[in-house]
Amino acid sequence: MSIKMRAAAKDGVTTIKALISHPMETGTRKDKKTGEKIPAHFIQEVVCEHSGNTVMTAHWGPAISKNPYLSFRFTGGNAGDTVKLSWVDNKGNSDSSEASIK
Repeated sequence: MSIKMRAAAKDGVTTIKALISHPMETGTRKDKKTGEKIPAHFIQEVVCEHSGNTVMTAHWGPAISKNPYLSFRFTGGNAGDTVKLSWVDNKGNSDSSEASIK
C-alpha cells in the first residue's frame, strides 16, 4: 500500500491528509553510475471520492516531489463515512486507499 491517509470532520468540513510513496522521477535526472537518463515515472492523476462523488481531482506532472504529501478540505462528510483516494501514474501503475472519517 503506497497511501497513508487520515480524514477528520469538524464543523461540516472534512480535512484529508495523505502521504503517497512514489519515486516521482522527472525524466531529466541522470544515473550517476551509467550516465544515462532515468526514465520519467510520476503520478498523473489523484482522485478523492466520498459517497460515490468525486470531491477532488488533481492532475500532476513531473515537478511534484518524491513521496508527495497532499492535504485538502471539502464540505460534507460525517464521522464514520468512508473516503477513497486513488492515483494513476504515467506507466499505468495505480493504487487506492480508503479511510473512515473521524
